Amino acid sequence: MTTSYASPFSWRYGSPTMRALFSEQTKRRMWRRFWLALAQAQAKAGLITADELADLRRHVDAVDIDAAHAIEREIHHDLMAELRVYASQAQTGGGKLHLGATSMDVEDNVEIARMRLALSMLAGSVHGLLDALADKIDAYAALPCIAYTHLQAAEPSTLGFRMSVWAQDVYLDYESLKCLAGWLPAKGLRGAVGTSASYAALLDGTGVVPDDVEREVLDAFGLRALTVTGQTYPRRLDYIVIASLAAFAASCAKLAFDIRVLASSPFGELGEPFAQNQVGSSAMPFKRNPILCERICSIARIVGGNAGIAWQNAADNLLERTLDDSANRRTIIPESFLAADEIATLARTVIAGLRVDERRIAANLATFGPFAATEGVLMTAAKRGADRQALHERLRAASMRAWDAVGRGETNPLPEILLDDAQIARYVKPEELKGLMQANRSTGLAELRAREIAKRLRSLEAAPAPPARFLADVHED
Repeated sequence: MTTSYASPFSWRYGSPTMRALFSEQTKRRMWRRFWLALAQAQAKAGLITADELADLRRHVDAVDIDAAHAIEREIHHDLMAELRVYASQAQTGGGKLHLGATSMDVEDNVEIARMRLALSMLAGSVHGLLDALADKIDAYAALPCIAYTHLQAAEPSTLGFRMSVWAQDVYLDYESLKCLAGWLPAKGLRGAVGTSASYAALLDGTGVVPDDVEREVLDAFGLRALTVTGQTYPRRLDYIVIASLAAFAASCAKLAFDIRVLASSPFGELGEPFAQNQVGSSAMPFKRNPILCERICSIARIVGGNAGIAWQNAADNLLERTLDDSANRRTIIPESFLAADEIATLARTVIAGLRVDERRIAANLATFGPFAATEGVLMTAAKRGADRQALHERLRAASMRAWDAVGRGETNPLPEILLDDAQIARYVKPEELKGLMQANRSTGLAELRAREIAKRLRSLEAAPAPPARFLADVHED
């Protein structure tokens, strides 16, 4: 075990593939691939010879992090340290690396390429979560349950419809992540303040213009450039991305919090997967704590907090560029993706293994459902000539009596109270009243809507796979 601090995201949370994508090894290999792409484009302008280019290709993947860190301790610039190591390895072509470029021409374009990869990977995981939700929605589309507003019993719904509310949120997140993966624009090759002056001077008289070089380099990474940038791409792009990750985290936190509430002892309707030998508490052997859902809610807060930092970076990045965003971006970008990645995996595990106690669901519906049925009684009687306000008061008084009984642990007596009410009997026959008071009598369009969204989720096209040329570059440290 290492004696130095290691972020939990470096070993505990997030998938190995996502951790590898945001590793130092992968970042530096992508930097080198970007330098090589720039050299290849500049070779067409006669600035780099074939031998020099071949030399750069031979050493492009020879990342030596220890050597780079040793140089960085002296010069205090991580990208320049990596550049020096690459140039020292490629002694024939190394002197032609980074021609006309500023650090952000490399770092920012690679960062966008990496975020687009991560967005595609995360969208794939979210698609799997939606598949699991579709299965559960279909399984419980017609199962009546009591719905709650303000954490108070409301009207009957179905369990599948409640899950549909969760799924609708996650579906919106999925579409957002897919859109961002295909849209996210890059800085381009613009030099120190965004004017491309260094490239224009370098290419003067070659017959090649800076936009030609930029286009070729970005094409190699599947990117396209913004029309205008300063030294960096606008940090609002980071905010847009992390805010979208935070929105997904919020959707899953709501889902997990709902399950935590419904798993609590007073409700007892749902439960997350619980392994046979799992320990719920060090003190209380009987406990079955919803630790996966609690973990989702806990990690989700990190992403929401990071979105706030990204907002500050966007708002405070002054003039053509300031450096007060640099240190925190090393954390908020990778850890927001790793957090969202972990959340997607946890949520799918919870949904796929969700325990449903239909007996408790039916008991809660029987306890609270009759209260919701009073609206049907009121409407039926009013249509037949009853004074709506007077009848409302009788139903309210009867309901309060029934609530007192329920509070004492008794079976809800409201149906019997109403059957004994002579004023109600004038407008609603006893057999009709019994039907109206059935707790699961009306769940509206809940089942229909639930099955509609399950069908839609199953028809979703899978998120496009990240480009193979990048996946091949992903390795664990």
